Amino acid sequence: MLGLIKDTLRPAKNWVEGMADRRKFGPLYNPDPNNLDLDQHLSAAIQWMERAQDAGTDRGVAYGVNFGQDWEVSYPETTGYICRTFVNLYRQSGKKEYLDRAIAMGEWEAAIQMAEGAVMGGKFNLNPTPAVFNTGMVLLGWAPLIRVTGDRRFKDAATRAGEWLVRIQEANGDWRKGNSNFAKKESTVYNVKAAWGLCDAGDVLGRRDFVDAAIRNAEFCLTEQRRNGWFANCCLDDPEKPLLHTIAYAMQGLLEIGKLTGREEFIAAARKTADAEIAILQPNGFLPGRQRENFEAGAEWCCLTGSAQTSIVLSEFYALTGDERYRRAAHQINRYLMSCHDIRNPDPRLRGGVPGSWPVWGEYGKFQILNWATKYLTDALALEKYGHNR
Repeated sequence: MLGLIKDTLRPAKNWVEGMADRRKFGPLYNPDPNNLDLDQHLSAAIQWMERAQDAGTDRGVAYGVNFGQDWEVSYPETTGYICRTFVNLYRQSGKKEYLDRAIAMGEWEAAIQMAEGAVMGGKFNLNPTPAVFNTGMVLLGWAPLIRVTGDRRFKDAATRAGEWLVRIQEANGDWRKGNSNFAKKESTVYNVKAAWGLCDAGDVLGRRDFVDAAIRNAEFCLTEQRRNGWFANCCLDDPEKPLLHTIAYAMQGLLEIGKLTGREEFIAAARKTADAEIAILQPNGFLPGRQRENFEAGAEWCCLTGSAQTSIVLSEFYALTGDERYRRAAHQINRYLMSCHDIRNPDPRLRGGVPGSWPVWGEYGKFQILNWATKYLTDALALEKYGHNR
């Protein structure tokens, strides 16, 4: 009887605690929805990432910040693709300090690379376990560094990482071994984003086996896509209502592998999903943070990370096709993101960083600034400002 009473009261207790957290942490992040100046928001996001890199004792980028707390430790996975962002910023702006930061990130990644070639899962730790996704995402940083610098250290690290990914890949192109301990093993179709890293590394290194392995994974990804563009088994925790974050991973992975290899069916599959997102995009730029198989909302909150990723993909399709629908939709999403972006906060740990969800008590990254959310906002705004330049 006592257990039954506790079970009955638990939802009410959780609700009370949730409201208390909203009152405590919600006011700490207070964007101005009327300030939609792209240059100001882009500059603030870049400066936050610079502070996140400088916050620790290494040259990785801090995972993020829990509201009311200090910087977290560095996060190898996301430092890898933040590295790519800084290489792109260098190309777009010509500012060498961006390249210097990217090189430092790439060197740190090489220094902590596991013996078998993999990148560790989770935040930086002294008891690492290998992770397929993280390895591919760090390849997304090493590949452009190789193009710009030609540095042997990055070539060697990328070669070891790519060979590990190829070695543990299943015959059907999936990765069942080596997936992160932090993800559902049966729901990692979004690994196709990591396959893009493998493909890009193969392209710059002249390793056809890397490219072929990426193609096999993209082909596997297509077997999990529904006719309407939705992906099955594509979420960190709920494949029935996947995060827009992981849907966008799959969409971008297919698009970019398609562009690198000339496989039009991959591009067409990504476009199908992009068109489905445009169809549900609200006039104010809101997209639901979780989506069901018919693209109906699976959550009332916005996953800001996923929205920024979707904006990036739409801008890429505008560059590919010249279709104004994609440019307009990306602009709508960017305006929504900027309206949720606090660039006036007195706390430098919060100012310019992007929270996981909007409102900030949404399920994804609740009351947290995330470095990858900030990275994707930077990419989305940079594409609108500079256009396609990679």
